[in-house]
Parts: sequence; C-alpha cells; structure tokens
Amino acid sequence: MGFPDTPLDVTVQLRLGDTWTDVTADTYLRDPITIERGRHDEGSRIDPGKVALTFDNRSGTYSPRNASGPHYGLLGRNTPVRIAVADPSIPTYLDLPGAGSYATTPDTAALDITGDLDVRVDLTQAAAQPGAVVEVAAKYELTGNQRSWQLTLFNGNATLRWSTNGTTVIDAFSTDPFPFPVSGRIAVRAALDVDNGAGGWTVRFWSAPTLAGPWTPVGQPITGAGTTSVYASTAPLTVGDNPGQIVTPLTGRIHAFELRNGAGTVVAATDFTALAPGTTTWTDPAGRTWTLHGDATIPERISGRITAEISSWPPRRDVSGTDAWVQVEAAGIKRRLGQGTDPLASSLRRSLTAAAPIAYWPCEDARGSTQAYSPVPGAPPLRTGGGAEFAYGDGPTGSLPLPRLGEGVTLAAAVPATPDLPDGWQVEMVYRLDELPPAGSYPQLLQIASTGTVVLWTISIAADVVAVRGYDVNGTFVTNTGSPPGTTATGGWARLRLQVRESAGTVSWDLRWFLIGQPDFEHTFNFHTGSAGRPTAIDTRIGAGLTDLQIGHLSVMPLDTDAYAHADNGHEGDRGSQRVERLCAEEGVPLVSRADVESQVALGPQQAAPLLDLLEEAAEVDGALLGEDRTSLALRYRPGYQLYGQAPALVLDYAAGDIAPPLEPADDDQTVRNDIEVTRRGGSSARITLDSGPLSVQPPPNGIGRYPDSPELNLYRDDQAAQLASWRLHLGTWDAARYPRVCIDLAAAPHLIAAVTALEIGDTIRLVNLPLGDGPSSVDLIVQGYSETVGSYDWTIELNTTPAGPWQVAAVEDQVLGRADTDGSTLATGATSTATTLSISTTTGPLWTTDPAEYPLDLAVAGERVTVTAMSGTTSPQTATAVRSVNGFIKTLPAGADVRLWQPAVLAL
Repeated sequence: MGFPDTPLDVTVQLRLGDTWTDVTADTYLRDPITIERGRHDEGSRIDPGKVALTFDNRSGTYSPRNASGPHYGLLGRNTPVRIAVADPSIPTYLDLPGAGSYATTPDTAALDITGDLDVRVDLTQAAAQPGAVVEVAAKYELTGNQRSWQLTLFNGNATLRWSTNGTTVIDAFSTDPFPFPVSGRIAVRAALDVDNGAGGWTVRFWSAPTLAGPWTPVGQPITGAGTTSVYASTAPLTVGDNPGQIVTPLTGRIHAFELRNGAGTVVAATDFTALAPGTTTWTDPAGRTWTLHGDATIPERISGRITAEISSWPPRRDVSGTDAWVQVEAAGIKRRLGQGTDPLASSLRRSLTAAAPIAYWPCEDARGSTQAYSPVPGAPPLRTGGGAEFAYGDGPTGSLPLPRLGEGVTLAAAVPATPDLPDGWQVEMVYRLDELPPAGSYPQLLQIASTGTVVLWTISIAADVVAVRGYDVNGTFVTNTGSPPGTTATGGWARLRLQVRESAGTVSWDLRWFLIGQPDFEHTFNFHTGSAGRPTAIDTRIGAGLTDLQIGHLSVMPLDTDAYAHADNGHEGDRGSQRVERLCAEEGVPLVSRADVESQVALGPQQAAPLLDLLEEAAEVDGALLGEDRTSLALRYRPGYQLYGQAPALVLDYAAGDIAPPLEPADDDQTVRNDIEVTRRGGSSARITLDSGPLSVQPPPNGIGRYPDSPELNLYRDDQAAQLASWRLHLGTWDAARYPRVCIDLAAAPHLIAAVTALEIGDTIRLVNLPLGDGPSSVDLIVQGYSETVGSYDWTIELNTTPAGPWQVAAVEDQVLGRADTDGSTLATGATSTATTLSISTTTGPLWTTDPAEYPLDLAVAGERVTVTAMSGTTSPQTATAVRSVNGFIKTLPAGADVRLWQPAVLAL
C-alpha cells in the first residue's frame, strides 16, 4: 500500500558546513510543514518562498549556542534547509550537487576514439553562474597532457573541444543557444566528423527532449580547414565535474549518457533512470564499469519542494520545562537579497573596478569634496585645486553626477607602481564639453607623466584640432600631432582614450574620442622610436577656455582593456535576462535562466539602486517572473515570452475529483485596469483606455467605470510606452473569471503527485468538466504561486492562479491563434438553442471570409461557443453553418448579440 495508507516519506536536510545532513522524521514532523512559493494576493512581485516547520529540541540539538549539542558551530543565521517528498513515480537520476561530484569509468581501448565521435547527454542544469564554462562530459586531463575531448556549456551554448596530440586543442562553439525548457531538462548532442569529404572537419549540435529523440539541429554546422583526429588519451571517461580539468562543475542532474564511436557503435551508455536509489557502482550495457565520486548520488525518488534559509532558531518551552522545540520559518534567497537598501555602484564604476585597473578615480564624490576617491587598493585620491565643483550635474547614463572643472582647476595623483607593462598602457575618461575653445587656443585637457622615451604626455583640444604632444626628459618634442575634432568631440557625453603601444623598439600611440552611444569616432595617431614605459602620475591644469568641462571615470589600464563599452550608457538596450544574468554574475548570486534574448523587451539604463530592485525592474518591464529555484538556493528568471501559448502542464478533471473544494471563481474587479498611462523613466508617456465593452471606462451599465494605472518603467525608447500601455490594457481588461484558489488533495488523488509537484511558477494548467453554472466547462490558468501543507498522512496544495487567456497570442499560420478578429459583427436574427444556421451581420470592417480552407473556426455568441464549419454570402448578412453548444451552454441566441472570434489573434508584447 502507498500514500495515503502509509506515511509520507518526507526528507528534511540542513546544510551543516559543507554537507547536507538528514534530519530524522521524529524530529520535525511533530507539526505539519507549510510551504509558500510565488505570488500571493495578486501581488506585482513574486514573494520570497517561505517554509514553516518545528524541530523537537528536548535534547538541545537545535540550539545554536548549546556547546554540547551535535550541531554546535554549524547552526546559525541563514542555515540552508531543503525539503523533499518521496515519489516512486519519479525516475531516478545522477544527482550532481557541485564541485567534486561525478561518475567515471576507466580508460579502455574501446573508449579511445580517434576518428568520428558522437556524445549525447540528457541533463537538467540547476543554478549556474552566467558566464561560467560548465563541464558536462569529457575524456580529458591536463596532467600529463592527456586531452581527448570535452563537452561544455556556456550561457546556454555548447562547446565541443578536442585535441589531436593531447596538448593543443580545437574548439567548436554552437552558433545558437540550446532551447532549454523552463525545467532545464534537455538532451544535448555533439558530433565530430573528422573528415567531411571536403578537406576539412565538421561539428554539429542537436537537442531533443530525451536521448530517444527526435533530434533537432541547433545552429549551423561548424567547419574547419584540414582533416583532424582525436588523441587517444589515458584519461578516464567522466560525467559531471571532471577532476582533471579546472572548470565550473555542473550542478544539476544527469538522466542518461551515451558515447558513440562514429554514428553507430555505442561504447558507453548509462541510463541513470534505470538505476536503483543508492547505487554507487554498476556496469552499463556496453560493458563499462562506472563509479560515483564525491557527493554524486543516485538519490531516492523525491520531489524537491523548497530550498530556503533559516534566519533564526527561537527556542520555545512549555510551562513545565519538559517539552522544548524550535519553531522556524525559513525563507528563500530573495528575502536575504532584499534586506540591504544600499544601492549598487554605477554601472561604469562596477565595470571599471572589476577590470582590475592600475589606477581609477570615478569622480562621483559628493558636492563639497576636494578630492576624488579611488576604489583601487593602494591608489591615492585624485587631488583637485582651483575650485572643482563635485556633483555639478548628471553624468552619462552609466554614472552618478560628475564634477565641473573650470579653467585653472588642477588634478593630481600618483599612479601606483606596477610590474612592467611590456605591451603598453592606456588612459581613458568620460567628459562633456558643450562648446569647443577657439581655434588656435589649444587649452590643456589632460596631462600624464610616464617613464619611457616620452616622460610627459599632454592632450589639448580646440575648435580646429585635438593635439597630442609628447616630451622627453629634456623638454623636447618626441611627438606633436593632431587631428580636427569633427562632430564627435562635443554635443554630449563623450569618451577619450589614449593608447600607447610598444613593439620591437617602436612606440605607436592612438588617441580616440567619440560620443557615448554613437558608433563613429575620430582619432589621431603617430609613432616614434623608443619605449612606452608606464604612467606614473596624472598632473593636469585645465587650460583657458575650458570653462564648462565635466570629466569623470579617469582610469589607467593595461593595454586593450575594454571596460567602458556599454557600461558608459548604463547598458541601455539590455534585455531582461541579459541584465539579470550580468548582475547576478557580478554579485555572485546563483541563477537559473533560460532565455532567448531577442524575444524580450529592451531596457533603459541601469541605475544605481539596490540589487533586488534592479532585478525586479528588469522583470517588470518584460512581464517576466523573478522567483526562486525549488531545488537550490538560486533565483529563477522566466521571461514574459515564455508564458505565451503554453500547452497545459497539468490537466485537472473536476468531475473525476481532481480538484478539492472549495473551487470558487471570482468575477470581481481586483485585477481590472482599463485606463493605462505608461511613462518611460526620463522620457515621454503614452495613455490608452478601453472605451467600449463590459470592462470599459464607461459608467455602468455600459462599462464599469475608470480603473487607472500609471506605471513608470525603465524603457529603452519612448515608442515602447505605447506598446506597453496597450499590452497592460489587454491584460487588465481580459473578461474572464479568476480562480484565485485551485485546491488539490494529493492524499485523495495520489495519481496527480508527479504532475503537480513538477509544476513551476508560470506554468499553465487546465481545469475541465467544470460546473456549467460557474461559466465555461474548461479554463486555462497560469500558476502564480502556491501554498502547500505536508503532514504524515496529508498533503495538500493550493494553487494561486490567473487566467491564461490573455497570453494566448497570435501565431503565424496557426489555424486558431493566427486569425484576426472582426471589427464588428452581430446576429442579424435570433436563433433557437438547436438552430445550426446563423445569420451574421458585419457592422464594421470587412466581411467574414467564405474561403473553405479557413473553416472550421470558433465564435463567441452571447457566451456560447459556436463552431462555424462554412460561411456563405458576399454581402451582409452572411449565413454561417454552425455546430452549437461546443462549451456546454445550450441557449437561445438573441438578435443583435455580439459575434466575435472565440480566440482572436493578439499581438505579443
């Protein structure tokens, strides 16, 4: 007998030190465990996950300051906890929790593939740091130069690397990212053809739902000149974190692995779903003996319900003192990330500081400052004299306000001594100069002291020339060159960069300047014999005529460091997942994100704000879901486009008892917004209202009155405001009942456990065979969150949902979602409940098509769903042949009833 006749097998684990440790059931199941994830009460943001559970503490085990307790020194603030429930319907898998976790089989002759190879892995990648190279499978060791081949993932793309000699390597990168689903499970395949018949080699990539296929090409084939081969190394074959290679370990699950010699002969094949829980060694069908290492396991068949952090351990005792317990409430990672209110530094300061500059002065100091702070350890501040006005005005979009430096202002700071820079160096800054000084005046803009042949570099600017002069130790010109400033030196925030490069006794230098955000640039350059040396100081007196000069983000960098690009304009044009992935990578926040960049809404500049605010801002613009991963302490980002047109992940049959009471559709105004004005931050706005219909701004009974919303969004362009306003009006005036609670009793319906526990926030579910008295017989809903109670013999989940209808958007060539709705149609005459011929008048716009290829199609007439199989007539009214009562409603249709497509095409955001 299974659940509910036997107790649930619940697993609670605490992360004590570096190890997940099981907590015995008699310790925590004295009270039911309650879990909350996602949005609640129609909130605009996803709340941090919460879990409440009670530990029996009569032994003092869960008192952090009990020095005699077994967990002393290991329990504390934000101790990670994870909860799972056993589910025999879930296949087993290879669990790879992180570093040092892998499965391996020893090297054999059969694995020494030297020609064509084909490697296939079915995996679920959990949290990953964006920008990290994650190893999936390999026969590859650095020690002893035993490199054969290696399959890795990088930001959703795959790379196949191989060596012909065990030392040097060849890389082939997939030209497109893999289409990771929201769950992350995908089969990745890479094949190397060492001789493609055209004098070269070819690598191809494919994806599939599982290793059983069907396989879909990912990107274009990658080719290289000359045939190739694969080195027969002595390295073992590994799946997971290869100990012979220094890369980021795969955190997640492997469901199956296969290696083929060429396209046919299978030389290693493991189906981890067929292994028994607890297996540590086994022999695969190809005869390979495998062994697990590190924390890799074939775990019990469990469904992870939440991973969170326990922030406090409050002790409780009864009045007798004999009973003691600790009642904790753990929270997801968003709680901790939201605790701080300090804004992140500007995007320029973050980017430049991360680039390891030799010297750097942001110049973002407060008004009244007399020097510019340096975030570079050991670098002195940039001293100013002569009346510099800090925080004078706005900087470029990637900066806080910057100082105004008038005529005669001085800037001085030593550049820290560095190891030799054999290739050269560069000095760069942003500046604003709205009007150039008169021609022939040549006031000084910047002066740099250095070692090398030129000991003093000066940059001057005037209406006729931008000049670079270099002096030797005797004050003699080594170089004196200039170019007209063109149109890129003034008119907004600009960037100036001097690069000094040395090669074989020749120094070449190049000065470039360009307006931020513009692709065009001007430059002047020259060369001389000698050495480049290195900068030793910034020592500048601003020349006459530069009265309204602003500068900032002055840096000294190794040659060819590109840290300003995109950061100077605040990463304008980022898509939501790009910004979220970059910020999480910079802040070391684990993230699960699978996204197509081009399908998302472009963002405006990244401001100086707290991390979580920036992440939520990106999600708000795109209509995305920023939540938490269930199985790891990581954020999960689901772009808005991934909500469009989903097939149901779960179907619940009301008539079969899949839905527990109460099921109460709400026909209220809680989510109605019919007057939307969207303002672009720092830009213009657009307003749109719904002027007719049941949810319009008209007073009752012609509408419901005005329900305004006026969000300010960080958009990239002004014209996006109208698009966002239209989309938000569409969402806010969707005329359907809400189902704020859908209750599922898994003890009463254990056959639903696998599907219900696989649900993610943002998935679509379908309710069927609903009571006709409540409305349609079936509805599609999007899961916004859920509450869950887990006891010994009880397991209930209450889903918080919203209508999925607004997210059924137009699809090209789709027979349902590809149809444009009528501009206006009504029933010309009434029809009985059984009539199969309807007379339809077109009041506005073109007539209904009579092309037989366009039928059948579904219409909505007075709440009834009618399937039209044919339409005749070239003038209004037209005659429709119809199948009635498709959605269960049997009714008389009145003359004048509005006629619409049941599912009209809606343009996506």
